[in-house]
Amino acid sequence: MANLGWLDVNDIDFNALLLLEPLHVRYLAEQKPTQSLGTALSNHPAIRWYLEYKHPPMKDLINQCLSLAKPNPSKEELRQAELQVLAGMQDWLIYLLDPECYDHLDFLAWDDTSLLNMGDFADKIVLDVGSGTGRLAFTVAPYAKVVYAIEPVANLRRYLFEKRVKLAVDNLYPIDGTITQIPFPANFADILMAGHVFGEHPEQEYQEMLRVVNNGGLILLHPGTNANSEDEAHYFLVDHRFEFDHFEEPNEGLKRKYWKTIHK
Repeated sequence: MANLGWLDVNDIDFNALLLLEPLHVRYLAEQKPTQSLGTALSNHPAIRWYLEYKHPPMKDLINQCLSLAKPNPSKEELRQAELQVLAGMQDWLIYLLDPECYDHLDFLAWDDTSLLNMGDFADKIVLDVGSGTGRLAFTVAPYAKVVYAIEPVANLRRYLFEKRVKLAVDNLYPIDGTITQIPFPANFADILMAGHVFGEHPEQEYQEMLRVVNNGGLILLHPGTNANSEDEAHYFLVDHRFEFDHFEEPNEGLKRKYWKTIHK
């Protein structure tokens, strides 16, 4: 996890980790052990208990980190360790603490037509997987029959509903789920879209997306990868006959967007 510059972590109490959801803790358990996490957790037994409770396999990483912890850290050393941990969780923390701030980050100010030109959304049933604060979902809602904003983070679903009410969007519904567990029956959607989501488990994710899209429907990934990326996700999508093009994310440069018409 990188320091993204989205939040000033100096203002965040380390107890913010008590807001992490099971999804976050599962990801955290897959990280490499660090001295900073060990030092911070050695002085926060309640957080250690919480993380293990939310995802028991987390105990292994915690023990590895504790073995690396700085012994008897000073107050300043402890805070520095906490800040290093918090800085690496900025994406999670902004979702949990201030999703409205995320909603106004520069890179989300891309041109709406970049998405809208990818397909005909008129009167369509649309799934937005990993909806976040709804950048994609709210863009297509004025045209679609209905949009289901699938988002695993509870605080983001709350934010999506509040934003829906504020903007008087009556055809958008936040739903719990992930790209590998989409809570809809087979052949349900006309269009499935996702942004900054695809690629951790490409085959599993693709098969789940394929399952819920009807014959003749569309899968749209906006964005799918960085424009200069040659990673597994890009080659997987190309091998599975996705078309792709580029668009500009402000302050982030060129990104790839992918689309495919599904034939069953």
